[in-house]
Amino acid sequence: MANPTALLETSLGNIKVELFSDKMPITAGNFVKLAKSGFYDGLHFHRVIDGFMLQFGCPFSKDPKSPRAGTGDSPDGPLKDEHPANAKLSNEPGTLSMANTGQPNSGSCQFFVNTVHNAYLDWFSPGASKHPVFGKVVEGMDVVHKIEKTKTGPGDRPVVPVKMNKVTIEGA
Repeated sequence: MANPTALLETSLGNIKVELFSDKMPITAGNFVKLAKSGFYDGLHFHRVIDGFMLQFGCPFSKDPKSPRAGTGDSPDGPLKDEHPANAKLSNEPGTLSMANTGQPNSGSCQFFVNTVHNAYLDWFSPGASKHPVFGKVVEGMDVVHKIEKTKTGPGDRPVVPVKMNKVTIEGA
């Protein structure tokens, strides 16, 4: 069976991603469940760093000016870390990766899109920061780069909010 895809309809354009449910069933499945419930609809990108990544998925980011944006979890709480030996997927440009607090088993609903190769974030690389890849952009990298180039203010927050209008899952 083919992996599901997600259409991310943002205020700056659409991004289509393949979700690696074949290799990362817990993490990709969590994203699918949240997206199908409407969890991501109406949230904003709360952290955008040019030459690094775009972060999204905090429930507090419904208000793009909330000081709590970036601190929220999903209603189901944190996930068990997923580090399967057959899924050594690197944090390459266009990949979706699970955000976490830096502590084990602390990923939840927030994720980021890598805009450059951030190999030091790979779960199988040396060091403390471990972020498993669970998807990849298959259409819309131009939109990813448009978001990446958004002017930001304190906390790397876009000055003009970038909204996720809707996330639609296909094939799951």
